[in-house]
Amino acid sequence: MHLRLLAFSTAFLGSAVLTTSSVTAAGLRPAGLIDGHARIPHVSPESAGMSAERLALIDEVMRRGIAAGGFPGGAVIIGRRGAIVWERGYGTLDWTTGTPVDAERTMYDMASLTKVVATTAATMVLVDRGKLRLDEPVVHSVPAFGGAGKDAVTIRDLLMHRSGLPAGRVLSRKGSGPASARRVVLTTPLVRQPGTRSEYSDLGLDVVGFVVERVTREPLDRFLRRSVYDPLGMRSTMFRPGPTLRPRIAPTERPLARGEVHDRNSRALGGVAGHAGLFATAGDLAVFAQVMLDNGMAAGKTFFADSTVREFTRPGEGWRGLGWETCSGGGSCGVYLTPRAFGHTGFTGTSMWIDPERDLFVIVLTNWIHGRSAGGTAPVAVLQDVRGDVVDLAALSITNGAEEFRMPWRLRSELQIGWW
Repeated sequence: MHLRLLAFSTAFLGSAVLTTSSVTAAGLRPAGLIDGHARIPHVSPESAGMSAERLALIDEVMRRGIAAGGFPGGAVIIGRRGAIVWERGYGTLDWTTGTPVDAERTMYDMASLTKVVATTAATMVLVDRGKLRLDEPVVHSVPAFGGAGKDAVTIRDLLMHRSGLPAGRVLSRKGSGPASARRVVLTTPLVRQPGTRSEYSDLGLDVVGFVVERVTREPLDRFLRRSVYDPLGMRSTMFRPGPTLRPRIAPTERPLARGEVHDRNSRALGGVAGHAGLFATAGDLAVFAQVMLDNGMAAGKTFFADSTVREFTRPGEGWRGLGWETCSGGGSCGVYLTPRAFGHTGFTGTSMWIDPERDLFVIVLTNWIHGRSAGGTAPVAVLQDVRGDVVDLAALSITNGAEEFRMPWRLRSELQIGWW
């Protein structure tokens, strides 16, 4: 029994120990460009006003999630005051190969995190450049979207999920290709008047992606690569990763191949869609999150204007920003972030939360959708509780030299309500 526990601990924490070996007492902010890659320094939690003892509880939270069959592994990165204070890979990419998760190298299917790290980011760039106005009707850029009461729908309506479009519809049809799927999106009728009620819609972000392509006259993935990912050195962030990257990619639902996007509507659109399709590492997301905390700046270069960052992440109707979700308390953002926190989640098991008031970001990537080793997917409560606990522990670890927050009686991953 002791040998089995030792073997499990080695597999569980082996990659985690390696990923924290670069922790130093380096000075804080700003991140610099190293070989063209925006890199964030690693520092001790104490130097960023955080408790290492409380952050260490994250190990047990992730262990519980893996032991319950919630996911075979995951990556966690926490940053504060311009530096990374916690970076660990947990478990393995799947239940069989034994390949350990590496927070800097393991690529995950982002699912709906695509909406913010890709589509919303591209929109922010175009707004800054004066090439796109949020209150301009969509039909001005994409005439095929018009008709049947849709002429008044604006870019802002789409980003706030109040356009009147339905949540989604099946885009794949036998013998059809991406062009057919695109036509289905653009001709989807409204189910209600624009601006009357919020309904989370994948289709709305697909349309925003089409607007970006029409304005830039290039595919969404190419524009993002040129304008955001390459300049930031986010080399492991991309749509449609090639075969050579498959060993680094955490698999999703069987029998999909590694690197094949899980979302079937994204597949119908060719793997590049405004609502899903992006793959990335936790390390690359940390770079992006730090840019958002630094008001759109990285290494002295402006990627987004500070006013644009504020406008897109400001809580609006139904706790939504523009593309971004804001933290109403509970769920994947926990209960200790401030009302200014913003972020998003992905159905495959991903999440990213950013709190400007606490100068904090928390990234949790898993492949929950991969399912349990014996088959079937674990209850979503496992994923929700693990993500919420990690964010809570990050916020509870903040000390600032003052009295710490009081720890809760039990973490959700200890109670395990709805896990079995």
